[in-house]
Amino acid sequence: MTDLVIDAASDKIFFSIIKDHKSYTTEYPNSRENFDKMIILFNKFLTKNDTNINKIRKIYVNRGPGKFSSLRNSISFAKALSMANNVELVGFTTVDMKNENDYKNLIELDNEDKLTKDLINPLYSS
Repeated sequence: MTDLVIDAASDKIFFSIIKDHKSYTTEYPNSRENFDKMIILFNKFLTKNDTNINKIRKIYVNRGPGKFSSLRNSISFAKALSMANNVELVGFTTVDMKNENDYKNLIELDNEDKLTKDLINPLYSS
């Protein structure tokens, strides 16, 4: 199965697909313009990596810490994808990752029930 990671807690917007123990990631500048066209960027990412939303088993979204507008937009986007496609949504924090942008660790943490499920609340930086 395929897992999707959405991370906009830093100065970049990351989409990552993890399937068959391989990871495919793309990044965009964290800007209002890119949030305005986030669905277009997301669809291009899926097409480039030969997948679609129906193949996604889980969506992992970074809940912070990060900027208010970045987290609000990325979490809302992830929740909408999750609800519209009946896909499980899991929240993680930047601290949960072993290395920056190494999202494979999230699956291990999820299997150990160490990540947030259901109610995904943002952690804003001060």
